[in-house]
Amino acid sequence: MSEKKKALFICLGNICRSPIAEAVFLKTIADAGVAADWEVDSAAIGAWHVGKSPDHRALSTMKKHDLPYDNRARQIKKADFDKYDYIFGMDRENMSDLARLAPGAGSKAKQLLLGDFDGEAPGKMIRDPYYDDGAEGFEQCYVQCVRCCVGFLDKVNKGEI
Repeated sequence: MSEKKKALFICLGNICRSPIAEAVFLKTIADAGVAADWEVDSAAIGAWHVGKSPDHRALSTMKKHDLPYDNRARQIKKADFDKYDYIFGMDRENMSDLARLAPGAGSKAKQLLLGDFDGEAPGKMIRDPYYDDGAEGFEQCYVQCVRCCVGFLDKVNKGEI
């Protein structure tokens, strides 16, 4: 039996984008029949929301798309850079923060921009809906995450990553 692959999704507070990405990826790997081969989590750059549930609009969006979710926000730790194979940032600021937080050379995790796996708009940032009034931005985030997670898993399955 081979070791599980491990993916960690990061955003600023771990209450909007990264929980949605985590839930979407869990569904993506379940639908592909490879969920047993993966360990998946999400975390925050900052500690503002540690211990809290995701934003109610993120939870509503996940429920609308039948994505169960019960994790609570946590902050990324140095040990995560050696535990996970892939750490995904949602935007370029997340990527800069990850580079700053990562231990020195030799950590295991590949730091990747999730938007680079979007087949329709590669390199695009995952929309941050936190300051929106309604839930439309959360739906846009969900749609982007679906495309990106499918695109990432496809590249893994083809051995391109």
